[in-house]
Amino acid sequence: MKTASLTDTIEYKEDKPNIQKLLETPFSKEIRILLKAGQIMKEHTAPGAIVVEIFEGAVDFGVRGVVHHVKKGDLLTLDAKVPHDLKATEDSIIRLTLAKTDDIKRVFSVIRE
Repeated sequence: MKTASLTDTIEYKEDKPNIQKLLETPFSKEIRILLKAGQIMKEHTAPGAIVVEIFEGAVDFGVRGVVHHVKKGDLLTLDAKVPHDLKATEDSIIRLTLAKTDDIKRVFSVIRE
């Protein structure tokens, strides 16, 4: 058994989102993304399907140019290679589930550029 917490050691960064791999399972990677209100993740795609949970806060989640207002408790999924972007409208804790074959380095690259 492996355990992780979405709420332990919460540290929002002033200049960019804070991304941390929480755990890896035989079939997925579980990532926590901390976004302060106003922070963005530019448009990007994932090579595999993803699941996104808004654990805390609220986010404008753009999918192919259409903005969806998602909030605490909302859960969504996207197929592979669907362009999407995020803008936090409140301080937010986001859980991202990636396919095992996806690489967390790709997620970090979204905030570096």
